[in-house]
Amino acid sequence: MGMRGDCNEVTEAYYTGLMASVGYRKGDIEKPVIGIVNSYNEVNPGHKPFADISKAVKEGVWAAGGTPAEFSVPAPCDGMAQGEGMHCVLPQRDLIAAAIEGMARAHGFDGLVFLCSCDKIVPGMLMAACELDKPSLFLTAGAMLPYQDGDGNTFVTCDLKEAIGKKASGKITDGTMDDWISHMCFSSGTCSMYGTANTMGTMLEALGLAPFGSATMLFCAAEKIWQSRDVGERIVSLTKRGKNFKQYFNETSIANGIRYISATGGSTNAVLHMIAVARTLGVSLGLDDFEKLQSEVPVIAKFKPSSPYHMQDYHRAGGVRAVLSTIREFLDLGMPMGYQQSTLREVLLEVPQKIDREVIRDLDHPYEENGCFSILFGNLAPQGSVVKKTGVDPAMFYHKGPAVVFESEEEVRDYMLNKKVKPGSVLVIRYEGPKGGPGMREMSIPAAMLVGMGLHTSVAMVTDGRYSGASRGPCVGHVAPEAWEGGPIALVRDGDMIEIDLNRHKIELCVPEYELEERRKQFERPDKQVKGMLKAYRERVSGADEGALWLF
Repeated sequence: MGMRGDCNEVTEAYYTGLMASVGYRKGDIEKPVIGIVNSYNEVNPGHKPFADISKAVKEGVWAAGGTPAEFSVPAPCDGMAQGEGMHCVLPQRDLIAAAIEGMARAHGFDGLVFLCSCDKIVPGMLMAACELDKPSLFLTAGAMLPYQDGDGNTFVTCDLKEAIGKKASGKITDGTMDDWISHMCFSSGTCSMYGTANTMGTMLEALGLAPFGSATMLFCAAEKIWQSRDVGERIVSLTKRGKNFKQYFNETSIANGIRYISATGGSTNAVLHMIAVARTLGVSLGLDDFEKLQSEVPVIAKFKPSSPYHMQDYHRAGGVRAVLSTIREFLDLGMPMGYQQSTLREVLLEVPQKIDREVIRDLDHPYEENGCFSILFGNLAPQGSVVKKTGVDPAMFYHKGPAVVFESEEEVRDYMLNKKVKPGSVLVIRYEGPKGGPGMREMSIPAAMLVGMGLHTSVAMVTDGRYSGASRGPCVGHVAPEAWEGGPIALVRDGDMIEIDLNRHKIELCVPEYELEERRKQFERPDKQVKGMLKAYRERVSGADEGALWLF
């Protein structure tokens, strides 16, 4: 073992000498050398805990007879990167994957531990693991502490976004807003809601790529350190046994992962990421395939912002293992579990002693019978669009209203803050797709403002951009083809009627085809010049329906 690969005597000597210069003895590099892919930084609460977690993982690697070798990758925080910064977030998913692949191939690590928590980092690292096909395990940082005010009310991060709408509509005072700004994001750890971060993080548990409880426990739990050492020991075992990633992450894993995400009311971003991960793995997965898989399972759990429950509640209720046990009849139980080094069937022989059925419902009392999402098609989205059905008030499962068109996120934010949004309307935000943004920004704050203003039961939003995993309300995203490519969303005009039907999976622009054809002749892209990374991204990125891939 060791990182020498096919080195001859001369290059091996050079390699050994350089490794000695950073503190490794010759005997160390004759052991399995485990790359510790650390996404620690000081500006992302979900990643700050990795400073301590990585030390414990390395202790586990040493204890099991391996040699840890740590290196770093970026980890942007979606919450901080709102507005202009959001252009650069989704592109980093592929950059993170490519950076890891390049470093791991250059240094020839024998196995890998991926330390990741947040929205683009988990799928980026999954994509890298698929490309590298080395023994690999994952570990997330754990959840942020929720905030309790003096009246006993519990808040988490998504409540702060919705507070912007409450403040704009005069429902809360300046003093309350200031207090919430200071306290709602209460500690380090992954935001204690079921956004993209925890959707993807708990899915790692469900697929046996990370230990149970790793995403749902508090970041500061003593058990997190024990768990970190365990991961370090397990990766050495996997590496010594030659258990490469694709031996326990395959097409079955992808299908079970989608079913798990749907059963727990996961993020719409998971649609984008699972398609990208599948394609990196070499598995064909389109929106139709995703719809079929996700609709097979009932939704038995919902968390903030779609319910009052947060991640600590999920952990106490039995966590991911309890969900898997509840929906076992919908899963392929032959799926291999890398961390447990067994099958899902064997793992579920050990049923959780207690499941809180207020939080994790049984199959007789689901929130929804046929999945969390609704994949919509129609003349407004011929290649598809996505909405989180379980985050929508049932009264809005069908909506028809006049369009109010915006050319950017900034335009719709300004409108919502300074003008009156008419109930019944459909806010259309375009040129925010993968190419048009570029970067497929999330309309996280406009969606939260809609809820905070109490308009989510009368106003819909439609965009070729994305929404946050923490968004709720009648928000249709990922419209494809996007406006930049001349998709029908580019042809919408103020006052056009738009029909949205979640049960019939339909989104229609109620304008005659001959009129749309005339509008197509007049189509011109806006002047949105970009340079550097974003220019390269725009030139190469695929559509949302294909996972918005640009480097793979």
